[in-house]
Amino acid sequence: MQKRLLLNSHHLSITISRLCYQLIENHNKFENTVLLGLQPKGIYLAERIKAKLEEVVKKTIPLGYLDITFYRDDFRRRDEPLAPNETKVPFIIEDKNVVLIDDVLYTGRSVKSAMDAMGAFGRPAKVEFLALIDRSYSRDIPVEANYIGKQVNTVLSQKVLVELTEQGKKEDKIWLIDNNKK
Repeated sequence: MQKRLLLNSHHLSITISRLCYQLIENHNKFENTVLLGLQPKGIYLAERIKAKLEEVVKKTIPLGYLDITFYRDDFRRRDEPLAPNETKVPFIIEDKNVVLIDDVLYTGRSVKSAMDAMGAFGRPAKVEFLALIDRSYSRDIPVEANYIGKQVNTVLSQKVLVELTEQGKKEDKIWLIDNNKK
């Protein structure tokens, strides 16, 4: 197994700032915009995005957590049942601009599941997607991110590992792991 560092703590901070300013360009003061972090790992990035946005726009921005476990198309195909995470959407998304946030965009299936899960909370005016890492050339479903932290060309034998301090890691590091190399 070979690991290559994609983003360290410093570069991650810069990337999050850039993503926030892109969001501000499109959503101004966030009067009609809410953030939804995808469980389990997208919520950490969503919390950081929310904190940075609030620091810049000087306003509280609604953030929710969306669990997609029961909306996954492989839910019943697994040997081991998936454990659901908390869904916490303390606001109505009807006619809101929703920004879905996740750490890695891979096949697009998680985004599709999130779109299905959102239906329980209303019909948004618009949905956008923010991904910290976009794994190019790997889509099973025609999905793309509106906001991308870093785009990485990957093959099937590789995986992206996101390690954040919120997950108990010593420092933030985003890795590309190649399982074919020794």
